[in-house]
Amino acid sequence: MSDWSEKFTDEIEDLRRVRDEIRVQLHLGKEEARERWEGLEKHWEHLEGRLKVIRDGSQESLEEIGEAARLLTAEIRKGYKNLRDLL
Repeated sequence: MSDWSEKFTDEIEDLRRVRDEIRVQLHLGKEEARERWEGLEKHWEHLEGRLKVIRDGSQESLEEIGEAARLLTAEIRKGYKNLRDLL
């Protein structure tokens, strides 16, 4: 086998390896994005539940509920930004 042929074969093998690594990273990235989304959806459902309590006239202090909702909203916003950056 000529020197050129060996170098070309090595280059193709290296490209094949890099391609496979990228494919795995893309698959893992999609899984990570899905997991992050599911976590954020749980927070979203919690926030909606808190808002329903506020609308229905809760026994809890509206100030306490409002602060919890603000914190949860900030957490969800940060999570969405991170997920968007990931994608």
